[in-house]
Amino acid sequence: MKPEIIYLIIINIITFITYGIDKAKARKGAWRIPEKTLIGLAAAGGGIGALAGMSFFHHKTRKPLFKIGIPVILIIEAAVAAWLQAHI
Repeated sequence: MKPEIIYLIIINIITFITYGIDKAKARKGAWRIPEKTLIGLAAAGGGIGALAGMSFFHHKTRKPLFKIGIPVILIIEAAVAAWLQAHI
């Protein structure tokens, strides 16, 4: 398996788990994971994990930054992947 694919699998798993942890912390009123970190994980290749985490945990689904931003990040990631596939 290519290293890029392994990276994407790992970053998406980490992102999904991080969204779950943040949701659990939100329910308990505990210290939260910064939104910048959640968006950063999505932008680092974890767009699928972020979208899955938002859907599965019902987390950050009302915030425009996430409701619009995560799908945009995912579209950009898909476009970059398609371009790289065609040109490399």
